[in-house]
Amino acid sequence: MEQDAATRRAWRDGIGVSVATSAYGVSFGALGVAAGLDVWQTCVLSLLMFTGGSQFAFVGVVATGGWAALPAAIASAALLGVRNVAYGLRMAPVVGGGIARRLSAFPFTIDESTAVALAQSGPRARRIGFWVTGVGIYIGWNLFTLLGALLGDVLGDPRAYGLDAAAAAAFLALLWPRLRRLDAVVVGVAAGVVAGVATPLTMPGIPVLIAGVVAIVVAAAMPGRRSSRGDDAKTTGEAR
Repeated sequence: MEQDAATRRAWRDGIGVSVATSAYGVSFGALGVAAGLDVWQTCVLSLLMFTGGSQFAFVGVVATGGWAALPAAIASAALLGVRNVAYGLRMAPVVGGGIARRLSAFPFTIDESTAVALAQSGPRARRIGFWVTGVGIYIGWNLFTLLGALLGDVLGDPRAYGLDAAAAAAFLALLWPRLRRLDAVVVGVAAGVVAGVATPLTMPGIPVLIAGVVAIVVAAAMPGRRSSRGDDAKTTGEAR
């Protein structure tokens, strides 16, 4: 019974986050065309790059500096995409299976799929949360990217519809239940403050990496981390 409830929750969380996040793909489609990309170029970015922060960083640099700024755009996008490598290491035991399955999971290892997976209570629910969220967002994000690129200015500013807030709200809803312990609150606050300070001072992508390093350092220095590692090791063994 508990396993069925955990499975239903994984599906519910995955679908909810997929819908909220995918809808914001309209904004990327519209911004991509406004930055000078063709519809097909904008859609290819979503199909192949598929990491929202990197995509927005790319079109943002191109919009301000034109195609002459392409190297800087690629650098910014790459810096933001580095975080997915860390996600991949954490998600490997969750996905399980052989090398083929883990490679197939690579394109779907993003912020949202990682968050949904880690918010679940058991190995099977984590796998379901990961795949439902990752595949759901991939399909939805690309469809809404196409819609935004085709309609362009007809839609106006997507932020007026609250789409940017919807994705953030869904992510926060997953994070909130995990902030029951003091150490989790301290890590989150420290990373958030550092990211907020670094954002206006550094190029896109750098604040995310700095915040990630701060989170790791603070978490490692917190008392009780040994027991947390023990729980993680137990979870990893169950997942395998």
